[in-house]
Amino acid sequence: MTRITAGNFITHRLPVFALTVLLLSSCLQEQPNGIEGTGGVGTPPPTSPSITFLSPDCVPRGEQQLNPNTNGDLSVVGQNFQANSVVRWNGSDLPTTFFSSTQLTAKVSATDTATVGSAAVTVFTPGAGGGSSNAATITIDAGAVFPNSIAIDPAGQFAYVADEGCGNSTFGYVSMYSIDAITGSLTSIGPPVLTNDEGATSVAVSPAGTFIYVANWGAGDTAGSLSAYTINPTSGALAYTATIQAPCELSPGSCAPWSVIVDPSGKFAYVANEGGFVPTSVSVYTINATTGALTLIGGSAAAGRANSVAVDPTGKFVYLTNNQGDSVSMYTIDTTTGVLTPKGTIAAGSSPTALAIDRSGKFAYVTNSNSNDVSMYTINATTGALTSLGLMATGTAPASMAMDPSGKFAYVTNSGSNDVSMYTINASTGTLLSIGTIAAGLFPSSIAIQPAGKFAYVTNSVSNSVSIYSIDVATGALTLIGTIGT
Repeated sequence: MTRITAGNFITHRLPVFALTVLLLSSCLQEQPNGIEGTGGVGTPPPTSPSITFLSPDCVPRGEQQLNPNTNGDLSVVGQNFQANSVVRWNGSDLPTTFFSSTQLTAKVSATDTATVGSAAVTVFTPGAGGGSSNAATITIDAGAVFPNSIAIDPAGQFAYVADEGCGNSTFGYVSMYSIDAITGSLTSIGPPVLTNDEGATSVAVSPAGTFIYVANWGAGDTAGSLSAYTINPTSGALAYTATIQAPCELSPGSCAPWSVIVDPSGKFAYVANEGGFVPTSVSVYTINATTGALTLIGGSAAAGRANSVAVDPTGKFVYLTNNQGDSVSMYTIDTTTGVLTPKGTIAAGSSPTALAIDRSGKFAYVTNSNSNDVSMYTINATTGALTSLGLMATGTAPASMAMDPSGKFAYVTNSGSNDVSMYTINASTGTLLSIGTIAAGLFPSSIAIQPAGKFAYVTNSVSNSVSIYSIDVATGALTLIGTIGT
């Protein structure tokens, strides 16, 4: 996953706290009976409430779980709030909780957020010295915003998209879709679910299709984390289970999880940590087979700033791209414990961003965002060592790569040229042969192939959409058949 900065269309909100100081003054007060007081202390009447900001100030349509830090309620921050102050949504009172003179929370229903557009949020305080506040705007989007990553369950029934969120929304979301096996179309399962942290960048589904995990890099405001969910096998809906904070050790750096993958056995999860002092690291988690709960058991140093991780189909080897270091780190896996043993590095192109391994486990590929190419490698089946096969040109700023289940075709999203490069794969040598490009949305960031090999799905981070393509099983060519907002 290519790191997206504030200069590339993300705005991150730093926490803001307001302090209200009540000024007490001594004065002579005229008593109701006309007798002048002597030295009584009076409090000036309160002033009207005012709103500084809302958290969040942008939500997906139909969403009612807005802020996990406030039990899902809308947080209103400002001044001069009182115990009887009420938050209003387009003029209608919401159930309101008073925390302090600077913070209220309010419960928002799915009906309130049912229509795309915007709503005016105000605070009203009854009585003398109260009144209505200024209006703050909350935006209701068609779906979650800034999709970064997409994953499909092994049965090909459901697709999950990790979204950054929008506006001053502190937290990311996971959008959920069912997949039509005949047409490839996506249908929303319901409002996106919160990740409970900032900067959702990567999503992975367990091999059994029972759990999903999301890497949250923290957007510079938190240390980052992993969010865990269980999958309803009938509907595909997600049930949130936990958010596990990144260990965030100083050396090697283990903050800002950027990429997550589950090994083929479903027993271990591996996370590329982008943040902290270089070298950063890959973290290792065990997975509870019943609950999906993650337990951190350690990690291993990278050879630069890690940003993508992959496991070979046999579950014996792990590979890690080093964005700052222009290399790939290689590890062997203890198949009993999941612990990694470093086995050296191999050079990649400039600023490697993503890894892909073919279903046979014979070949590995790395997208290089600054040199606009793909590094190709063979994999030694015994040691896991990579051997370079050379480079293949891509579009501008390649971000991710995927291969079809047959192992005949490969696809690369190009975030700079807003298209997808298509290739055939030589079954004997693993080398790629270009068969052209096809347009995508703005800033295509991630690609996933349906397990039957009939459809491909591309997240467009700036277009806030997923492009849907059919795959010609004979030639590998993609044809755009639809787009859905996230």
